[in-house]
Amino acid sequence: MKIEHIGLFVKDLEQTVLFYQEFFQAEPSKLYHNPKTTFSSRFLRFPDGARLEVGTREDLNEKRLAGYPVGYMHLAFALGSKQAVDELTAKIAEAGYTHLSGPRTTGDGYYESVVCDPEGNQIELTV
Repeated sequence: MKIEHIGLFVKDLEQTVLFYQEFFQAEPSKLYHNPKTTFSSRFLRFPDGARLEVGTREDLNEKRLAGYPVGYMHLAFALGSKQAVDELTAKIAEAGYTHLSGPRTTGDGYYESVVCDPEGNQIELTV
């Protein structure tokens, strides 16, 4: 068994798609739109075959809990080396996106950095 894809609701679909294209080499699908429900989405396929469905709709719940809400916590991308983590962290931060922590070695031995996509969703960059 494998996870087929992860779904993520966002406010700005195209800005989010561009972020994942630029920094994670994601290839987007064509736009799907259902005018009845106002749901729109695009699938992003990453180089290793993993897929993220990024979607939006007019009636998204605007309420966000402070801190660590129940549900989606982060996406983690294994980049292959500490140097790759350092370089991508710097590139994303220099582009003006939020850089939350790291790069650092965690207590359990992971070398990681945490950044955010344009919607504030956390992305863990690791070896």
